[in-house]
Amino acid sequence: MKRLALFVALTTVTTGLFAAPLVVYSERSEQLIKPLLETYTAKTGVEIQVLTDDAAPLIARLKAEGNRTPADVLITVDAGNLWHAAESGMLAKVDSPILETRVPDYLQDPNNQWFALTVRARTIVYSTDRVTPAQLSTYEDLASPAWKGKLCLRTSKKVYNQSLVGSLINRLGDEGTRAVVDGWVNNLATEPQSSDTKALEAVIAGQCDVAIVNTYYFGRMQKANPDVPLAIFWPNQATSGVHINVSGAGITKHSKQPEAAQAFLEWMVSDEAQEIYANLDMEYPVVKDVAVDPVVAKWGTFKPDTRPVYKSGEYQRQAVMLMDAAQYR
Repeated sequence: MKRLALFVALTTVTTGLFAAPLVVYSERSEQLIKPLLETYTAKTGVEIQVLTDDAAPLIARLKAEGNRTPADVLITVDAGNLWHAAESGMLAKVDSPILETRVPDYLQDPNNQWFALTVRARTIVYSTDRVTPAQLSTYEDLASPAWKGKLCLRTSKKVYNQSLVGSLINRLGDEGTRAVVDGWVNNLATEPQSSDTKALEAVIAGQCDVAIVNTYYFGRMQKANPDVPLAIFWPNQATSGVHINVSGAGITKHSKQPEAAQAFLEWMVSDEAQEIYANLDMEYPVVKDVAVDPVVAKWGTFKPDTRPVYKSGEYQRQAVMLMDAAQYR
């Protein structure tokens, strides 16, 4: 679990429309959000106070605080976490034509309680020494006998894989998804890894040939070593598209200054903020035609799965039960 920390944007309020500090509860780590918040403070004069922790403790904190909470905004990663916050009654409905227009429908809550701010793709990364792109096709194909002893996966305990399997249930149903997950487990070269980085390192070490990871983990590795013997493959391009997930935000139900919170979220989907935020962790903007990091740009374009991302949250508990039954640990 991340260390619970409080930090304050460097610029103190002297002017600006909103006099009180805006309080943000954030799962995003300090280095991935502080530059963005400092930019907002510099532009508007609005002080921002941020409390950082994992999603579950932050949502539990909001529940415990109730209408006494100081929080105005919740920022977290994974549509499952955002869905849970909304289902728990921790987020307010937002009426914003700007957010509605700038954020595609499939990347927002159907009741306007949260909106995606960045997109991350969970895709296939392969060894360029042992695999060719022609050998790869879909997530489902990684369950075939051809990949026996060649697959690495992160633990099923991570929400990213729970959302991936949830999206498969939404698309393939329980029976079809169970067949895929059983195949993945049968094809594992090692025990599930503790992180996406560990899975990539296992491919480099020759323990396995392919892994399913979030693209930004590969991006960090490639930025540090442009010659890393790995490459991205975009699966399911002839069918459903690449599984995507999001980081996103909503206004807390008991915010004392919802207008200030909404103004902040609307700025977060401006071209300026989108470029800063997405590039801080090599993710994709939610707003079309905003520039991406040069390393990310080299990966090329892909067809995403445009089924509503909130469905990953709806199917998450079902996904956990299915993975447990398949002995995917």
